[in-house]
Amino acid sequence: MKLENYIQGNWVAGDGEGTPLINAVTGEEVAVATTKGLDFKDILAYGRSVGNPALRKMTFQERGLMLKKLGLYLMKHKAKFYEVSFKTGATKVDSWIDIEGGFGNLFANASLRREFPNKPFHVDGEGIDLSKGGQFMGHHIMVPKRGVAVHINAFNFPVWGMLEKCAVNWMAGVPAVVKPATNTSFLTEAVVREIIASKILPEGALQLICGSARTILDHVDSQDIVTFTGSATTGRMLKANPRIINEAVPFNMEADSLNCSVLGLDAAPGTPEFTLFIKGVKAEMTVKCGQKCTAIRRIMVPENYVEDVQIALGKELARTNIGDPALKETRMGALVSKDQVQEVKERVADLNKTAEIVYGSLDTVEVNGASAENGAFLSPILLLEKEPFKNTAVHNVEAFGPVSTIMPYSTTAEAVELSHLGMGSLVASIVTGDDKIATEFTVEAATHHGRILVLNQESAKQSTGHGSPLPTLTHGGPGRAGGGEEMGGMRGVKHYMQRCAIQGSPTTITEITGIYQQGAKYKESPEHPFKYHFEDIEAGMSLKTHRRTIMDSEIANFANISWDHFYAHTDITSLGHTIFEKRAAHGYFILSAAAGLFVYPNKGPVAANYGLDTCRFMRPIYHGDTIYVRLTC
Repeated sequence: MKLENYIQGNWVAGDGEGTPLINAVTGEEVAVATTKGLDFKDILAYGRSVGNPALRKMTFQERGLMLKKLGLYLMKHKAKFYEVSFKTGATKVDSWIDIEGGFGNLFANASLRREFPNKPFHVDGEGIDLSKGGQFMGHHIMVPKRGVAVHINAFNFPVWGMLEKCAVNWMAGVPAVVKPATNTSFLTEAVVREIIASKILPEGALQLICGSARTILDHVDSQDIVTFTGSATTGRMLKANPRIINEAVPFNMEADSLNCSVLGLDAAPGTPEFTLFIKGVKAEMTVKCGQKCTAIRRIMVPENYVEDVQIALGKELARTNIGDPALKETRMGALVSKDQVQEVKERVADLNKTAEIVYGSLDTVEVNGASAENGAFLSPILLLEKEPFKNTAVHNVEAFGPVSTIMPYSTTAEAVELSHLGMGSLVASIVTGDDKIATEFTVEAATHHGRILVLNQESAKQSTGHGSPLPTLTHGGPGRAGGGEEMGGMRGVKHYMQRCAIQGSPTTITEITGIYQQGAKYKESPEHPFKYHFEDIEAGMSLKTHRRTIMDSEIANFANISWDHFYAHTDITSLGHTIFEKRAAHGYFILSAAAGLFVYPNKGPVAANYGLDTCRFMRPIYHGDTIYVRLTC
């Protein structure tokens, strides 16, 4: 079967024989992928000319509801994706992370619509007064870029890897061209077929390329955005493309890194934290066969607990049932391919020059329900590097599989120093019940990590674990990890938008942004605003109320009702040498009085007032003072 590419509104099979895609469990051919004959320049132009206008004209509310609808649709069809996922070597749990985790990104980003206006663009931050007279100001708006997002993804998460990026660029109003890793692209293609069949996305919002796309970056322009997930070597090569440099194309790189997990000095054998640590490391070694960019590669342990960790972790790994991922009892499936198995073995051999293999074998593996000879199976490999400051291969060589290395440290400062030797990673974790240790490690290690998980028995029940990036937090890291950021809630959405500073009078900026700016002209409302429906109210529409004089007796009564007997409200004999000149009204009484001035009593469209934001008491209101309210949208 030849996989098809979805480009320019059609499913198209490439020319030629293509690359065979192999079932990781059986060694049988699943499909053939080829992009020969595809015109990448035209594909990108189609996204810009068709998909981009359709998405950028939608409001954030419309885009968010679109993502929610797509997520619900895909959840109804998830069963068929699991059947395909097993062929990548992924177990049910592995597939759940990839498939339903990917759909979860749609829901999480759909919820971001509450943080954005019901407009196609975003108003960023607060207005800035640029003049003494108040009639010249600045602000920032963010608009969707007019290009496409080109996503070059890794083999380990064919669904999540696509949707964690696409959900963000769609929310921003930008279309995507997705280039999954070829060897697992058959799963990505299955999901994209359902997405296209749903007709939920506007045409051109998503295109798919299954196979080689070596020259696609030669056609990007300054309005495009490129993201890459994979090896640091490949990422650096792509980032150096002359077109990327000359067009100043944003390039977000998320590279595999040598992530670490630290057992705190306090987490002795027998403590809840020690148990949590062992379980966490074991999970990160075996879930997805350790083929995760966030997997724990370096296990940092207090020097007097090294043997305990080695024994406990060995026992846990021995209980890991390896075999056919479709079987319920299987806890670790196959690596993505035999080529990947061979590469992992070569990297382990590099580590083994100084580090000792203390669990597992490179030559034999016991497999249930499948053939070790036909499938891409490998035993978990645990190494021990006794001199991690002297022998630095452990901080430079990554075996992208079920492989991790224990190393000793003596102080928390040493643990921080060891973590830094990885030269930048996506995530670090520390398991400790001592918040002082957690603070010392986190603050000092943060420069070299994109995320730090602090785990203890209090957070463990609800923690998502060391290896789980979350849509609302940034995913990326410095140095070897690529220096990029993905997801991150609103931060991620803004990555696909252009920030532009705008200048003008407050009245003009109000019209442009749809948000009233201090000093702008009022639009006096002919009717009380509570008589209007929401869609009939405009920014700048304003009501000036009648006046009310604050009486001395009202202040005394409010003090009795509220029990707020602060001296400035109740004891005028104590005002000497204070900032108060006369009896001052309670701030909350002034708010209550203001509500009485602006609230329209008759029945109308308004349902409820749900709160006040950024309320400030700037100066005292004294008895005898007269107030009114200016209520402005």
